Amino acid sequence: MLILKERSESAELRTYRSLNARMDLARSDQKQCDYLESGYEGEKIFDGWVEHAGEGLILNDLLFVTGGSHYQMDSLYIAPQKIYLFEVKNMYGDHYIEKEEWISCGAKTEVKNPILQLKRCESLLRRQLQILKCSLPVEAYVVFVNPHFHLYHAPLHSPMIFPSQWDRFSQRLKNIRMQQNLHSELAEKLLSLHVEKSPYERRPDFRFEELRKGIVCGVCGRLGMEVIGVTNLICGKCKSSERFKTGLLRSLEEFRLLFPDKQVTTNQMYEWCGGLKDKRAIQRVLSENLHRIGYGPGSQFIEKE
Repeated sequence: MLILKERSESAELRTYRSLNARMDLARSDQKQCDYLESGYEGEKIFDGWVEHAGEGLILNDLLFVTGGSHYQMDSLYIAPQKIYLFEVKNMYGDHYIEKEEWISCGAKTEVKNPILQLKRCESLLRRQLQILKCSLPVEAYVVFVNPHFHLYHAPLHSPMIFPSQWDRFSQRLKNIRMQQNLHSELAEKLLSLHVEKSPYERRPDFRFEELRKGIVCGVCGRLGMEVIGVTNLICGKCKSSERFKTGLLRSLEEFRLLFPDKQVTTNQMYEWCGGLKDKRAIQRVLSENLHRIGYGPGSQFIEKE
């Protein structure tokens, strides 16, 4: 198996993580944050499963636009004779289907029908492959990774794979023997179609002044890093430690994600990090890793070319 596109946290998930540590999210925003975390956790579980499958080419986290329609695909598995499209779901609890509606037994609320979502992606992917003059057939599945999920009265012939079925399904993939460079050109074409910015991303309302300042722990994700010694930080919650430079650079990326239009200055980062270290130490790290424009308090930092 060759992974041509690795999976990573979306900008939306990273935004919600940051805001969850720095403000009290509204109920709907907290629900979206939990949904994104659960989805990413499920995708990582799936990655662990498929890692031991056959010798196909793997493309993760793809966002395409075909015929003016955006659609996301969790994983594409390009085998010699066909393409497998996987939609990963980390759903929890008991559910049942009523006509085409999926109902949660506990809350008695309707949830999105993953089969309809899968069919839409499959249809648009087939259309895109036709444009690329690729004749490989597409076989699409919804993969449920949570062992605590159960679907009552699941249709017998449906494109769904449950945790107890994955080992048997993966045997089909394990029998695949990929010829060297087979379909690599197709994979490169698909990668070139990937769109970075999703129109579906949500972003809560927030202002710089409203957010709690400090450095968020890279391990537990909570605010509360404290200075220990000359060059290190320690988390007041989980007690993990790291170098101040590491924490500052992570906070810099977080700042850029939340405030892409704001200038990066020593004073700005000093305030953003809650004044944990003196401005001279912050300026030193920024100067080592970024390109400095100007001098004095008003100087700003940008990416090195």
